[in-house]
Amino acid sequence: MSHSRKKMVGLTTRLLNHHLKGTTDHAEDIMRVSLDAYTNEKRLKLEINTIFHNYPLALALSLELPKENTYKALNVLETPILLTRDSQGKVRSFINACQHRGSPICELGSGERSQFSCPYHTWTYNNEGNLINIFKADTFGDIDRSKIKLKELNCEERSGFIWVCINPESKMDLDSWLCDFDLELNDIGLDKWHLYKQRELPGPSWKICWDGYLDGYHHHAVHPETVGKNTIVNLIAHDSYGPHQRFAFGKKTLSQLKDLDEKEWEPEEHIRLIHSGFPNLSISVILNQYCLVSMVYPCEDLNKTVTIQNILCMNEPNSTEEKIAAEEFDDLALSAVRDEDYKMNFSIQAGVKSKGNKEFLFGKNEPLQQHYHKWIEKLCNQDF
Repeated sequence: MSHSRKKMVGLTTRLLNHHLKGTTDHAEDIMRVSLDAYTNEKRLKLEINTIFHNYPLALALSLELPKENTYKALNVLETPILLTRDSQGKVRSFINACQHRGSPICELGSGERSQFSCPYHTWTYNNEGNLINIFKADTFGDIDRSKIKLKELNCEERSGFIWVCINPESKMDLDSWLCDFDLELNDIGLDKWHLYKQRELPGPSWKICWDGYLDGYHHHAVHPETVGKNTIVNLIAHDSYGPHQRFAFGKKTLSQLKDLDEKEWEPEEHIRLIHSGFPNLSISVILNQYCLVSMVYPCEDLNKTVTIQNILCMNEPNSTEEKIAAEEFDDLALSAVRDEDYKMNFSIQAGVKSKGNKEFLFGKNEPLQQHYHKWIEKLCNQDF
């Protein structure tokens, strides 16, 4: 039995036992979170600066830089970032700012390029961050070009993602941060999938938005014709890896397994596995055929977020049937998140302003949100 199958059978057994008993994985007690944690701008800015700037974020899929001399330029929390894969295949990350006068050296987007020229004064850099040309260098003055480089960020490629600390002063220790969560991600093998589609979605404020990504208590009410159509509500198997979490939902076919020998089980047919990377990464694999990868970022306007939603297929769709199936999954993912989850989240956000609540409650059956909020407090009140 492979590690992956052993894991999936173990999760399926946990969920089946819970289902037959009418139980679920749970926290020790109810948790109360003051509404101040959602509305106090000073507090939120401190938390965002601490968590999103000082710890590794999965800024891109490895698939987005598919070969040597490819790049992606993006803005993350008001920070211009340039990701490159050099001629040796090594991924690097830089602040997208010329060392002459700060102009971005690359427009937003992605493609294939080994050199980047500043549009202001045409200083040119290679994809290793080295300055390779100064326009009219003989008239500029005496300067050691070899000592001028783009500001490089701590960056590491692992488990199908490109992890970056967007604060140049932050020292990345990815092993300590991931707490073996990367071993779980390795089982998915995202670097071997096909990136079918990517889009940006406007979303509500950070914590209201992310509470929804960790919620298995609402599927029957919010997603009756999408996610909830096939999922048993209020049933989870929950495991944590430092701040990160992995959880599984049972599908409505789960009870079919109670009279079958484990050797006959096909776990992927009966459970749904989600990996949640703190603070903003969600990976949802469906039947080892499709995967939804979401990255949620707070905005300068704290009432807003932007979600990078990635639709992946195990293999590139080629036949008409495969393309139709991929489009159907794409439509399902968009509808469930934008039209159902985010619609509900925006209405919650509007209600928060009414001051009808002084606090939010997270039940014992909501251990995922409890874990998340405890780690926000932990990281913002003491060192990791």
